Amino acid sequence: MKITCNFDSGNIDVIKAEHPADIQLAIRKDHNSDFYQWFHFRLHSQSPEPHTIRIVNVKDSAYPDGWKGYQAVASYDRETWFRVETQLVNDELVITHYPEAESVYFAYFAPYSYERHMDLLHSAQSSGMAQIVELGETLDGRDMSMLVVGEPADGKKKIWITARQHPGESMAEWFVEGLLDRLLDEDDAVSRTLLDKAVFYIVPNMNPDGSVRGHLRTNAAGVNLNREWQTPSMEKSPEVYLVRQQMLEIGVDMLLDVHGDENLPYNFVAGSEGVPSYNAKMQQLETAFKNALLLVTPEFQTEFGYELDEPGKANLTIASTWVAEQFKCLSYTLEMPFKDNANLPDLDYGWSDVRSMKLGQDSLVAVLAVVDQLR
Repeated sequence: MKITCNFDSGNIDVIKAEHPADIQLAIRKDHNSDFYQWFHFRLHSQSPEPHTIRIVNVKDSAYPDGWKGYQAVASYDRETWFRVETQLVNDELVITHYPEAESVYFAYFAPYSYERHMDLLHSAQSSGMAQIVELGETLDGRDMSMLVVGEPADGKKKIWITARQHPGESMAEWFVEGLLDRLLDEDDAVSRTLLDKAVFYIVPNMNPDGSVRGHLRTNAAGVNLNREWQTPSMEKSPEVYLVRQQMLEIGVDMLLDVHGDENLPYNFVAGSEGVPSYNAKMQQLETAFKNALLLVTPEFQTEFGYELDEPGKANLTIASTWVAEQFKCLSYTLEMPFKDNANLPDLDYGWSDVRSMKLGQDSLVAVLAVVDQLR
C-alpha cells in the first residue's frame, strides 16, 4: 500500500499506512502560513478490504466547521470525481473507501490542474476570438496570464472576471471554463450580443503558484491575495499587483471575482454595500444581476450568504470592494460550495466541476441583463 501526493496540487502527509483499516494522514499547511484545508493524494493498494482513511488534524484547519456535512471526492480516471463516504468522528475526518481498482485519487474538491489551465488559455486563443496577454511572473516564475475576449472599441463596457485568488477553491476555475465555453460560442445569441457591447478581461487563475503547491488560500509567499488589493507589491503579491495595474490602465465597468466557500452549502454573491461611495445606482445594478441569475438557474439563491457590511465599513483590501470603490461600478464576489447545493442536492457528486461550469455559462445571462446599465 502506498500514498503519494508528489504531483500538481498534491497535499498530504502520511503518518501511518500499514493496514487498510488504519490509514492516518495529515494535511500540510500552506507555505509560510497557518492556513490548511485542501488535500489531494493518490492511494495505491491491492487489498480488497475496505480502506479507512483518517485525516487527523482537521480540528485546527482554516475552516473547521466546513467539515460538518462534507463528503470528500474521489476519482479512478482523474476526469470523473464522485463523492465518497465521509464522516467527522472525534475531530478526525474519516473517509471509507471500497476499492474498485488498485489506484484511486482523493481530493477536497475536483482539482483543476496547471496543465488544464494552460490548455484553457490556448484553446481560447485558438478560437480566434481571444488574445492571451502575459502580465508578468509569479514568485515561482510562472506566467500571470489574462484573456481578452472581444474587440475593444469606444463605448464598449469593460467586464472583468477573476478567479481562484484562493488556490484551493478550484471550482472557481471550473466556473471560468464554463463561462468561456459559452462566451466563445459564435452560435450563442447571449454571447454574440455581449461581445457586441463589451470586452471581457478574464484571469482564470489569480494564484498559479498556490494552485500547483497544493495550497488552500495563499501564494508562494504565504500571502492571502484577497487581502492585498489596497497595497500589493511585486515582492509579496505580484499576482494582484500585475492585475490591478491592468485594471487601472484599462478601466473596469464590472467585476465578478469567483470563489468557493467552505462552510455554506449554497451559491451566493457578496456585494459592495459597505464601500464609502456605495449609492443607489450600484444597489440597483446588484439587484438586477441577482434577479437575473435567480431567473436563469435554480442553482443560485439569495437567502443565505455573508452578513452585509455596515455603510462605510467594507474591507477595501478585498478585490470586489476595492474595485467597487476605485471604479464606482458593479463589483461582486461570487461564492460556490465545497459541499453541495442544499437547495438542489446530488448525493453522488455534490456540488461538482460540471455544475460549476454550468453556473459559469448561466452567469452570462445575468451579465447581459445589466450590461447596458453599467455606465
